[in-house]
Amino acid sequence: MPQIAVITGGSAGIGRATAVAFARAGYRVGILARDPQRLESACEEIRGNSGHALGISTDVADAAQLEHAAERIEHELGPISVWVNNASTTVFARVLDMTAEEYRRVTDVTYLGVVHGTMAALKRMHPRDQGIIIQTGSALAYRSIPLQSAYCAAKAAIRGFTDALRCELIHDRSHVRLTMMQLSAFNTPQFDWARSKLPRRLQPVPPIFQPEMAAEAIVRAATEHRREVWVGWPAVKTILSARLLPGLGDRLAARNAYDSQMTDEPADPGRPDNLFAPIPGDFGAHGRFNSD
Repeated sequence: MPQIAVITGGSAGIGRATAVAFARAGYRVGILARDPQRLESACEEIRGNSGHALGISTDVADAAQLEHAAERIEHELGPISVWVNNASTTVFARVLDMTAEEYRRVTDVTYLGVVHGTMAALKRMHPRDQGIIIQTGSALAYRSIPLQSAYCAAKAAIRGFTDALRCELIHDRSHVRLTMMQLSAFNTPQFDWARSKLPRRLQPVPPIFQPEMAAEAIVRAATEHRREVWVGWPAVKTILSARLLPGLGDRLAARNAYDSQMTDEPADPGRPDNLFAPIPGDFGAHGRFNSD
């Protein structure tokens, strides 16, 4: 019987690469994201390679929508064996330039979206005493940087939530497993659709890796059952330095992390963003930072 993998935020970026990677590994894939057009494109990509995919338009900030999606996936595809919480959003801005509404939305999607997804998965996995829930995190869960306070806080909150739940599962002697992926910087469309109040175009903090690298690590994590996986040497360096020399990390981030999050090109002040509604168009897995 084929295994079922669910990926939130699975229509673009790392989520899309992950959905394709799970399908290539023989899984049936449930893809959850907001934009119906990109959902259909992601499903067509998988079906075009003889895979099986079901796309469901879902806002992870709404727990009821995730519960409904999980129910439909189990009805149409089968019991969920892997659930990947990947959906996120961010705002690039100083704290002084942020609004309470923006903080709330980033928290609702990036942190509570993981909580909602985990609860929907756990509701089904816990009675069966099997399954794995994978949280797509970031080295920023350990080392916050300026201009992304909402995102850094949400990723740190995911780590705290996941660690607490892991203790509960150990106490229950449950065979449901949790893994958190702490990622480096990846070439995704986020940097062309994230809300920004910065003067220049956005970029990931170099070095920049391709999303397939993260996707392959996530698929491996579904079978290796590791507590936490650091993907890319910058994540390893960042996390270890945050543990050993946090004060030095503060000063380095203050000095270097402003310019490293921007290119030399001026920002388009009229560019739409996806904070509250998806931007139309098929963005795919990759952003504009492909290697030449």
